[in-house]
Amino acid sequence: MGENVSQLKWPDEGVTRAPYRVLADPEIYAEEQRKIFRGPTWHYLCLDAELPEAGSYRTTYIGETPVIVTRDKDGAIHGLVNRCSHKGALVCVDAGGKKNQLTCLYHAWSFNLQGDLVGVPFHKGVNGQGGMPETFEYANHGLEKLRVESYCGLVFGTFSHHVEPLEQYIGPAMTAHMRRVFHKPVEVIGYYHQTLDNNWKLYMENSRDPYHATILHAFYATFKLNRLTMDGGITIEHDGWNTMNFSIGASLKEGGEYEKAGLRNVVEDVGLAGPELLHRTQEFEDGITVAIQSIFPTCVNQQIYNTLAIRQLTPQGPNKCELHWTVFGYKDDTPELRQMRLMQANLIGPAGYVSIDDGVIGEYVQRGVGGTGVDASAVMEMGGSAVESARGSRATEATLRGFWTGYRALMGL
Repeated sequence: MGENVSQLKWPDEGVTRAPYRVLADPEIYAEEQRKIFRGPTWHYLCLDAELPEAGSYRTTYIGETPVIVTRDKDGAIHGLVNRCSHKGALVCVDAGGKKNQLTCLYHAWSFNLQGDLVGVPFHKGVNGQGGMPETFEYANHGLEKLRVESYCGLVFGTFSHHVEPLEQYIGPAMTAHMRRVFHKPVEVIGYYHQTLDNNWKLYMENSRDPYHATILHAFYATFKLNRLTMDGGITIEHDGWNTMNFSIGASLKEGGEYEKAGLRNVVEDVGLAGPELLHRTQEFEDGITVAIQSIFPTCVNQQIYNTLAIRQLTPQGPNKCELHWTVFGYKDDTPELRQMRLMQANLIGPAGYVSIDDGVIGEYVQRGVGGTGVDASAVMEMGGSAVESARGSRATEATLRGFWTGYRALMGL
């Protein structure tokens, strides 16, 4: 049996440590579903562009809870738990589409796009026999409804009636970056989906971690897409919950630090048979070429060169999670720029030249911490112990410490 969350003692060093127990304990995982995923947090659901007209819907998750996002005939967006109020079956099983109403396959109970129950077959019985009792009220048996807000075309939902409005939750620096990326209408150009054999928190640490990015990812360092010797920085808001790390490719200083260090991630005398993979155009005036923004708990907004994507993580148990990538461009992309985005999409996803490493490293950690002692913990002292923004060196784990700051606050640890 797992250890009760209230009995878990966090190391005295605070967020420079994270007990390995939180990565595998089933009772802690169950508590996360209640305190984090159904707690005072906002969760990315889909892009507004994925709901182009009345009747459009998408299916997704908040934690392990299945969710439907709909657009009604008046253009309003709704978030609904994808669980029929009759027997608990999924109401929508496809990734998305268009419907005038939502009908459960099992017994054909039907709901409008706002989630209200509107139809029960044979609710008056047959020939005066059977049917629902006179006391049955349709209004009491709709789908569970979420609170939904959008920002810059990103749709978020929450089960909480107390969490602050979405824009405030994200923070001014984080919303500024969202406005930077979503400054004009977007359209989806593809999806990636993958299963990761590790705890969800390991991937959300990874997405925040600038220290690993140019050490683990040989493609980054070898082809100089991203190195710690570039100008860049980290931005931290909401007491550490929401973070971004970024680099400016044109600022690369050729000091030979990577080569001198003898790191395995710098492969000498290698080139690309198709160098057009790395052809790029500078779309943003700030010069940023790589920017990874993480919104607590499980949303990542990514720019790598000209490939843009939203990543959404869904936990599937203490040792498993699913990662969903929505790759997009701008509606007014030229054919040449759209082709560039599609080509660079080979950098990301399950088999991406960069992201393939992240698909396995979490599993290596999960396997490595198996059977550890009660007091074993990860050490996160790179860059000190502070949780604060910085410009210049990205050899820091301040963004990871920010994640654990938010986690501890919600879990009461």
